[in-house]
Amino acid sequence: MKSSSKVWVIIGDILMLGLVTLFGFASHDELGTAGTRMMTTFVPLVFAWVLISPWLGVFRAEIMDNPRQLWRPFWAMVLAGPMAAWIRGAWLQRPIVPLFVVVLGGVSALALLAWRTIFWLITSRRN
Repeated sequence: MKSSSKVWVIIGDILMLGLVTLFGFASHDELGTAGTRMMTTFVPLVFAWVLISPWLGVFRAEIMDNPRQLWRPFWAMVLAGPMAAWIRGAWLQRPIVPLFVVVLGGVSALALLAWRTIFWLITSRRN
């Protein structure tokens, strides 16, 4: 895997977390009025992802090239979800709703799994 592929994976991961954030606000009919408030979800989500994902090796070439390793980004996000919710709660000085933790981590994990699967399909056809 080329280093440019790694860059595309990282960009795609961040874009997917951005889409999850947009989807969350849209699902609460707050997208039109949220503005910069969306950063209170997006920034902790990306920060937690950056902290947790390297521990599971989700950016190593031998893992990104192997379809049997698609579980790694999924579970990394399941672990990063609670951290993101905690960071968000601390930032906003608000309580952390357990259902929010489950939904944030679960939807983000599924989004990353979908993105990484699409990326793997595209790159495996090129090779």
